[in-house]
Amino acid sequence: MFPRTLVSFAFLAALSTAAFAEKLTVFAAASMKDAIERAASEYQTSGGNEVVVSFASSSVLARQIEAGAPADVFISANIDWMAYLVERDLVRTDSETIIAGNNLVIAGPAGTEPVENPSAMLNGRFAMGDPTHVPAGKYARTALENLGLWKNVEKNAVFGENVRVALELASRGEVKAVIVYGSDQKAAGELVRAYVFPADSHAPILYPAAATRDGAESAETFLAFLKSEAGRAIFTDLGFSKATE
Repeated sequence: MFPRTLVSFAFLAALSTAAFAEKLTVFAAASMKDAIERAASEYQTSGGNEVVVSFASSSVLARQIEAGAPADVFISANIDWMAYLVERDLVRTDSETIIAGNNLVIAGPAGTEPVENPSAMLNGRFAMGDPTHVPAGKYARTALENLGLWKNVEKNAVFGENVRVALELASRGEVKAVIVYGSDQKAAGELVRAYVFPADSHAPILYPAAATRDGAESAETFLAFLKSEAGRAIFTDLGFSKATE
């Protein structure tokens, strides 16, 4: 079996070199920061064109694309914001693909012990994404509602404009706990996982990606890289779950 870097190079080299002359602009959900930065680096090292990435909440990025922002690829943290752009004919639907999945967890500072009841971690100030527009916040609120806890803990919630802002509040000790994706907790390092929400307490956490309607030709080449063996290995290494269509 060839080393992954060689496989990636062969994969890219087999494609038209004309596609690599342009710079590729990727708009990606904040929770994808580490994964997409690593993927962009490996893609370029393997012979792909330059990739510039902008990270923010999926809602913010989708609305920027709607307003005419020059993005080539959109990667959302849920299917709703991808659907928002599909409805407006702003992405190439034949390029749409699910690149990764995730789970939802409660994390706390070092020394935090696992809990069976999430209310034990949410009886003081805790952070989460703003549920009015941040996918992680929407998943969190839905999970807490389905567990019958939201009405009791809502008053303790501090909302972040994206999941990484919520994570930073916990990392600085400004809140007792934070509800984030499993991959975010793993990336934080100093925060430990105390609780994993049951998969049936919220909709499946999926990351759809697509080339924008007017995106560069190489947009779909980058998407193919994300779905390749090398791309999947990056997501797995950083705590994402397997992509399921």
